[in-house]
Amino acid sequence: MALIPSRGLHLYLELMKTALDDGIVTDDEASIMKVLATSLGVSPFDVGMAMDVAKGIDPSPFEDGSQFSGHHIGDATIYQTALVAALDDEIITEEEWALVDTLRNLLGIQSDQHALIEEAIRAMAETDENGERRLERLARFNVVCPYC
Repeated sequence: MALIPSRGLHLYLELMKTALDDGIVTDDEASIMKVLATSLGVSPFDVGMAMDVAKGIDPSPFEDGSQFSGHHIGDATIYQTALVAALDDEIITEEEWALVDTLRNLLGIQSDQHALIEEAIRAMAETDENGERRLERLARFNVVCPYC
């Protein structure tokens, strides 16, 4: 069964290509990709097929992704989900930064939107049992993040 083109699948494939840039998908990247698959509505069955497309084994179901560009309802939430997933472990790797940055570019998240999302993460962290650690990682992200 072939992949059915959708915006979520298009975004997921672009992110998978970023994850595969160095030839491997690390555990950290896999964790973020798993969260994003759910957020983007990509089924577990399609994830394996998407990996084959991203590796160039199977053809892409998209001629181009232009029909999926622009802002959509829920984009900020998807970005926030990815950012929280990247912040959820002890270290944010370059590979995780690359995924978050790629997603930011694909979704067209601007610096003011990022600031609002950051504030939402800070607000969540106040009630999160691991909030202090998450806020420390967020502070490190802000040092590295060129668009904040």
